[in-house]
Order: sequence, then structure tokens, then C-alpha cells
Amino acid sequence: MSGKPLLIAGLGNPGSRYARTRHNIGFRAVDRLAESLGATVDQKKWKSLYVVARWRGVDLERDLVLIKPQDFMNNSGECIAPAMKFYKVAPAQMLALHDESELPFGEMRFKLGGGHKGHNGLRDIIDQGGSADFHRLRLGVGRPEDRGLADYLLAKFSDEQESALPEMLDRALKMIELWIAEQAP
Repeated sequence: MSGKPLLIAGLGNPGSRYARTRHNIGFRAVDRLAESLGATVDQKKWKSLYVVARWRGVDLERDLVLIKPQDFMNNSGECIAPAMKFYKVAPAQMLALHDESELPFGEMRFKLGGGHKGHNGLRDIIDQGGSADFHRLRLGVGRPEDRGLADYLLAKFSDEQESALPEMLDRALKMIELWIAEQAP
């Protein structure tokens, strides 16, 4: 590995019960990135699945640590902070991919720093890592109209949303690649 890598963390919950839920869209986004790099996030360390992969842009190559915490969402930081320390990744060199109920399904936005807005995965990353100054790609999953937020996030996408996810994940991949290209080596 040359130089310090970037760390890209997909947030979600482990296990088949949660695999296709809204809360796990971060896992699906990091898997889409890994697939584009010809890699699989399947090595085990730090209560996580991870892989180190090489990204090649037009004028830049970069090592990436792709990680999926395998503890529950609320404990994401316990898994990510040790990986950041091991690879000497500063908060500004980390991107968290996570579900965002404040955005309609399919919308995505970058954010640098700030609070957690009640997202327990982000809260734990801030608490365990000691900083909120990391990048986030907020992946819009919408808000429930007829049930509580927790039940909504832990439910599977509707059939219509599930069929739209490949295109959404392809757009997320382009945004992630843009973020990688903009990071100073």
C-alpha cells in the first residue's frame, strides 16, 4: 500500500435478517464500490468485514479501505475507529455511507462534519473516533407516513424501491468516485 489510504465505511446491521433493509443501504453502496474495483468485502478484523482495494482514476491512484461493521448499527464506531487507527486515517480522510430518512428515496447529498441528527451509527463513530469531522454520503431512503421511524428503517424496501436501487447505487458509485478524486493524496 502506498501512502495513507482513504477509508470508506458502509453502515448497516449484520445478518441476513437485515440484508435488504433501508438501514443497510450503506452496506449495499460499499459492496457496489467493491464490485467496481473487482474486490469483495470479506476479510475479518475489528468486528468488521473489510478489504483494501486500489482505485484508479484519470490522474490518480488511491488505496481504499472498504469496511462494513459487523456489530449492530449503534456500535459502528467501535468497529471503524480501530481500522482508522490501524491505517492512520484522519477523520477528514473517511467517508461514511449511510441511510438518511431526511432525504426522499433516491436523493443523495454529501456532508462534511456536523452532528448525528439522531443517527445512532454516526453518533457512535463520533463518540468512538473523537471527531465529527468526517465526510458522509447521505443516501435518501425517505420517511414513513404510517409507522415509526425505527420500524421503517428496519423494513425492506418496497418492490418499486428495490427495482430502483441498482440505478441509485450506480449514482452513489459516481459520487463516491468524485469524492475519492477530490481527496488530497
